[in-house]
Amino acid sequence: MSFSNSLIYWYLQNKRDLPWRNTTDSYTIWLSEIILQQTRVAQGTPYFEAFISNFPTVFDLAKANEEQVLKLWQGLGYYSRARNLHATAKYVVVELNGVFPTSYKELIKLKGIGEYTAAAIASFSINENVAVLDGNVYRVLARYFNVHNDISVSSTKKVFQELAKEVLPKKDAHIYNQAIMEFGALQCVPKRPNCSDCALSDSCAALQNKTVNILPIKSKKTKVTNRYFNYIVFEDLNGNTIINQRLGKGIWQNLYEFPVIELDSIIHEDEIINLISDKYSDIANITFLSNFDVIHKLSHQTLHIQFAKVKLSTNLENAISISDLKKLPFPIVIHNFIERYFS
Repeated sequence: MSFSNSLIYWYLQNKRDLPWRNTTDSYTIWLSEIILQQTRVAQGTPYFEAFISNFPTVFDLAKANEEQVLKLWQGLGYYSRARNLHATAKYVVVELNGVFPTSYKELIKLKGIGEYTAAAIASFSINENVAVLDGNVYRVLARYFNVHNDISVSSTKKVFQELAKEVLPKKDAHIYNQAIMEFGALQCVPKRPNCSDCALSDSCAALQNKTVNILPIKSKKTKVTNRYFNYIVFEDLNGNTIINQRLGKGIWQNLYEFPVIELDSIIHEDEIINLISDKYSDIANITFLSNFDVIHKLSHQTLHIQFAKVKLSTNLENAISISDLKKLPFPIVIHNFIERYFS
């Protein structure tokens, strides 16, 4: 049995019953693909269901305000995906009369849709003969064909594109693309794959050459930067607080947060008290909420976060109540703090 036929046969026996697999609607498939970028299926499924429930059509998503979209997205990370999702919905409604594209050529033009996503939507919705290439596919192809090209090198992409195109069954792109990704997610996993119980073990070149655990090869490692955030949780005489919206480029764009003092390193609490006292007046007392300290890891950054409660002897201008605070979109680490502290 050929490589592609073997994968399809395995898929039909082992595939998960996922809500976006029961449709050929390109809008629905697009939602699922954007949500599942850099997100596990188990984590992404509730978000998909929430988005479909709140925005069943592209028109519903387009007319939503950004805060609604970001609030629903809260906790998924990589928030540029949500902003691009919203922008694309508005573009489809205004420029394309609400008709979501289905072909690779048209999909690739949309904001937030790259080669992989365009291929996935086009093949799943209209069975277009385009091969997907994501992390799971790289891994399966690298191992099965024993490809040692470094996937962190840009020139390697063409090697895998040609290989993916070569093994793509021309009349079954929709099912094959799902099969190879599912195989990578469930069977040919990154660490300690169960090769002894694998449908492709008899013909897998990496297994025969004992190279499964080193493939695919990726030499470049992500450089991680440490950042130190000291959040100030004000409380005025009415029990209200203040928040700011993060504007400009960078992490958490357009999300909300408490006033923050960002430093280059960890400093003593007395020094932070001095910084707060120099910047703000009418302070009754300052308390450090050490039981809420957290290290929050992003793809390129590690955030060292602590919270200081600052009680004021006056009322704040532009203050917000805690009930209104909870309606706004926050980075998940601050959302979790709010849920615990103001419960």
